[in-house]
Amino acid sequence: MSKRTDALLTTLEAIIEPVCLAHGVELVEVRHVAQKDGTVIRITIDRARTDGKDGSDITLTDCTDVSRDVSAAMDVHEEALPASYHLEVSSPGIERPLVKSADFQRCAGREIALRTLIPFGPSKQRKFQGVLRGLVVAEGEEEFVELNVNGADVRIPFESITQANLVYRF
Repeated sequence: MSKRTDALLTTLEAIIEPVCLAHGVELVEVRHVAQKDGTVIRITIDRARTDGKDGSDITLTDCTDVSRDVSAAMDVHEEALPASYHLEVSSPGIERPLVKSADFQRCAGREIALRTLIPFGPSKQRKFQGVLRGLVVAEGEEEFVELNVNGADVRIPFESITQANLVYRF
């Protein structure tokens, strides 16, 4: 990711996060996708289910309300944003992305799939699927995601993860 894209995502998160908090939802992820017909800003929001079961408690009304208020907030900061964009707000779905450190702590014990920037483990692979043990902070404050893959524990530096999500089994 370029420095310009990083700066844009940081700006977007700073605008969007307070709106999400005001609506009682968690900002899971903000993505900026350049397409030939313009820019798409994708926002994923979530709220834990009140019955304690797995999944999301996000409704269409939540997405609509957050979209309306984020759009208004972005209009106030239009000088820092792309000239034109299409805004999408959605729930994370059943295979929720894991983006923040807290996501890896909260989802310990669940099956996940992840990809890394560089190969890791004895077989030097970039794709892993297994049971998430959790997030470990090692010496020097570096964070590692611990994953049990086919009975073997693998430690992957958090900063090396490019994509991760829950795996749902039907």
